Amino acid sequence: MARGTTLLEEREKSKQMGALRGLLPYMAPYRKLVISAVVALVATSVVSLTLPLAVRRVVDGFSSGDAALLDQYFAAALVIAMLLALGTGARYYFVTRLGERVVADIRKSLFDKVMGMSPAFFERIMTGEVLSRLTTDTTLILSVIGSSVSIALRNLLIFMGGIVALLLTSAKLTGLVLLIVPGVIVPIIVLGRRLRVLSRENQDLIAESSGNASEALLSVQTVQAFTHEIQSRATFAGVTEAAYLSAQRRIGTRAIMTVIVIFLVFTGVVGVLWIGARDVQAGVMSPGELVQFLIYSVMVAGAVAALSEIWGELQRAAGATERLVELLVAADSVRDPATPMPLPRPVRGAIEFENVTFRYPARPEISALDHISLQVNPGETVALVGPSGAGKTTILQLLLRFYDPQNGRITLDGIALPDLTRDDFRRAIALVPQDPVIFGASARENIRFGRPEATDAEIEEAARAAAAHDFLTALPQGYDTFVGERGVMLSGGQKQRIAIARAILRDAPVLLLDEATSALDAESESAVQKAVDQLSMGRTTLVVAHRLATVKKADRIVVFDQGQIVATGTHDELVAQGGLYARLARLQFTDGQA
Repeated sequence: MARGTTLLEEREKSKQMGALRGLLPYMAPYRKLVISAVVALVATSVVSLTLPLAVRRVVDGFSSGDAALLDQYFAAALVIAMLLALGTGARYYFVTRLGERVVADIRKSLFDKVMGMSPAFFERIMTGEVLSRLTTDTTLILSVIGSSVSIALRNLLIFMGGIVALLLTSAKLTGLVLLIVPGVIVPIIVLGRRLRVLSRENQDLIAESSGNASEALLSVQTVQAFTHEIQSRATFAGVTEAAYLSAQRRIGTRAIMTVIVIFLVFTGVVGVLWIGARDVQAGVMSPGELVQFLIYSVMVAGAVAALSEIWGELQRAAGATERLVELLVAADSVRDPATPMPLPRPVRGAIEFENVTFRYPARPEISALDHISLQVNPGETVALVGPSGAGKTTILQLLLRFYDPQNGRITLDGIALPDLTRDDFRRAIALVPQDPVIFGASARENIRFGRPEATDAEIEEAARAAAAHDFLTALPQGYDTFVGERGVMLSGGQKQRIAIARAILRDAPVLLLDEATSALDAESESAVQKAVDQLSMGRTTLVVAHRLATVKKADRIVVFDQGQIVATGTHDELVAQGGLYARLARLQFTDGQA
């Protein structure tokens, strides 16, 4: 609950309906649809406003006794009804199609935006909250564009046209009707402000609920292993209940506003009609005119009531639009240059860290790297070792430019990474992360992720090199077996071998291995290590490892401790020097752990 409060405090509240202007850039490309919808909207409004005139003629026709004229009036009423039906159908088609098209574009733009954001962005916002904006908020906007705005404009036209028609029918009665208007507008304005704040609060809590559920479900095995189900359920229930209570306050406010508006409107209409009935008795108005005035009054009253209802929807949509625009315009700390330099091909793989200092955004008081200078020659295999938290994986993250250092610079083939587009230099890098990511697809597609244009033969060749071919062919559908969300059908070692095969298939000049063999048994590790050794030949390779047996053959070993380089050399040189590496080697090799 505390986190939800923080989110509400951090975010600017929606103060005006102007937030909906953020949708205009997405509607601009579809001017023809917009114009068609507006034409249909105006046409149906005009036809609706002519219907009471036909009814008046029919009512007065009864008293005239002219059967032929009466037939004509009924025929005209049917024609108007047909035009109204056709116009309403056209309006629904164009408006709904426009809404679906705009929301699809917003969802694509939002997904494109967040897919390009650096990890620092996801330190500030939960993935589940982003998903909530992609689904819940865009659904609200779909409701507004595809329905609410259309209905609001139609009722606004009917309200204005109805007022004019009322004046033409009876200025006296219309003046009495207009006395009701201030009493209707005041609660709409006062309660509308409260409704806007509650709508935004409700959406924020729904997003937090989604984020909480996403986090728990993605970690369900850990939750169950530590028998944390009761606490997780209680946390989710608390956030969900807070969202419900917020929705309850919003619904209550809107209900009160609706009651006040409808009561005032229809009370006024009944009073005005009572006066009109007296005028008919006095011969000042005809029965048809009174019926016409009655229909227009109901139409105007209904339009006002509908506008008060839709106002709440528009308030919610304004809040949703604000939240989406926040993401769409969010500034990223890592950006591509306006005028990028091209990375020369073929890529040699020369890497240099020049006096680099880096602190993670979430931990600005701690230096993950402190004035690091490191040069890796093309084709060289360099192992990064040291205790947990020493800064080894941070080197890989900076090299992939997931973050930018606060001081110093990093170059690839002599060009600073910020001078290149991220897509350009990342194509020259293959990564095997410590926690391999397996997608909910077949084993074949997971390996092909490294190079989408690869053939099946190339995929199988990469799998053989990663010691994955045997277990893949043993699966029910072989390489085409669906491996489940996050690879739940595979063991840790199998996942890692697929990740290694993916990197082998990528065939990039720079190879990054972050504990690439940590989840393998001794036999598989030996097979994969041979594949990695083969893969590393002629490539610049950075290997992060805790198990020193996997890095003994490296050209150079760089020892990290507390964000600094404390030693550099070969395995034998570092053991001879004593110090941290020698101590780690003695612990591992003496205990038979490597």
